[in-house]
Amino acid sequence: MKTTINELMQRSGVKFGTSGARGLADAMTAPVCHAYAKGFLQYLEADGQLKRRGEPVAIAGDLRPSTGRIMGAVARAATDLGYAPVNCGRIPSPAVALHGLERGCPAIMVTGSHIPADRNGIKFNKCTGEILKYDEEQIRQQVVELDEALPGGRGLDLPEEEIDARIDYVNRYLRTFPEGCLRGKKIGIYQHSAVGRDVLIEIFSGLGADVTPLGFSSTFVPVDTEAIREEDVVLAREWAAENGFDAIISTDGDSDRPLISDENGEWLRGDVAGILAARYLGADSVSTPVSCNTALEKCGWFGDIRRTKIGSPFVVASMIDAAFAGCQGVVGYEANGGFLTNSDFEIGGKTLRALPTRDAVLPILSILLLSIRERKPVSGLLAGLPQRFTASGRIQDFPTEESRKIIERFDDAKAIESVFGETFGPVESIDTTDGLRVVFRSQEVLHMRPSGNAPEFRCYNEAGSEERVQAMQRIAMEILLKLKG
Repeated sequence: MKTTINELMQRSGVKFGTSGARGLADAMTAPVCHAYAKGFLQYLEADGQLKRRGEPVAIAGDLRPSTGRIMGAVARAATDLGYAPVNCGRIPSPAVALHGLERGCPAIMVTGSHIPADRNGIKFNKCTGEILKYDEEQIRQQVVELDEALPGGRGLDLPEEEIDARIDYVNRYLRTFPEGCLRGKKIGIYQHSAVGRDVLIEIFSGLGADVTPLGFSSTFVPVDTEAIREEDVVLAREWAAENGFDAIISTDGDSDRPLISDENGEWLRGDVAGILAARYLGADSVSTPVSCNTALEKCGWFGDIRRTKIGSPFVVASMIDAAFAGCQGVVGYEANGGFLTNSDFEIGGKTLRALPTRDAVLPILSILLLSIRERKPVSGLLAGLPQRFTASGRIQDFPTEESRKIIERFDDAKAIESVFGETFGPVESIDTTDGLRVVFRSQEVLHMRPSGNAPEFRCYNEAGSEERVQAMQRIAMEILLKLKG
């Protein structure tokens, strides 16, 4: 049966979001995932990025129960089109992306990132990096054969695992950063079910840190670095008090988004971590979504700041524009902490090659090294930033269409003030770059948008104190829940 990927999206419920295809694990059957992978590879052929049969296609995955069978379906698609699937194993998303970039081959990561284990996804990287929105549109138009005869259950076989991608990712840091540069630092590593949990231990201990593994989980834990679970807030504080760590570090499920705490076990917001990492690297251009903390502009450290829609493809596109404009140190980051580089950076006389996809290791490492360079604890780095505080939350099981209807009702300042004005005051400006971002005269911020990856409604707030932003977040979420009805 022939179908376009666009038609398959509607029929299967597996759809493109901001970071690739996502859907319920049960909906991501072998025929559906096989078709998605074929559509991606066919597009690369048509675009001239794959030039001959037999070329490698790198495949990796996270630790979800459904990941192995989806990897098998992706590998079968590569084989059916005459390419050579390379099983890179269960490694971080940036590791398989790096492998593809360095070898000039496509890289496919099977992951649902931070979302619950009953969902999964496929993230596509071209030979030159992440797919952008233009690429996504072209993939949607591909006509593929939907092979309903593919087996279910445990799925299709994978080639024997190869370890080169994992080794190269670890060596990216061990061979670039100075030997022993973290000596004297005591670091807790919150492992949970992150696919990069052992990689973190290898990198940070390899650079001289005294590391302690914490919180290992044999079942999948949906850690969202943008909406940190209360139990993880409590755990970090307890671990810090008991062990005297300089920081606690972790990642989300596919280890492309970082978590880093200060010495008190207080988790840093991802958009604050991004500012500090860019500072350490000496970036001259920063691209980041409109939802991120405005301390970026207020700190005065960066000459070129570009605000984008939410999602790494938009950040990547903005970084490309910055490089074309002549910027030399081009980086990007997201509110979830994922950090991207579109320039090479010199680190102690060695070159750290650009990696224009979300990475968790570089921002963590940069912040720790910045604290050493400035002789301050991580909390001291935060104290040196303009005091703008952000908070975010999500309402799960919230259909995208319902989210859009709520946003559409707030079509002018009067409509916004009729609902939020009593609490937040008069409206100063409205930004519809991505969802609805409202700046009030008080300079407090309310930003609402449907998630691009799951049926969730996201709400972001910014204010001048931690107490106020938490109050804003609580009130805004209560209002949105009432509007959902």
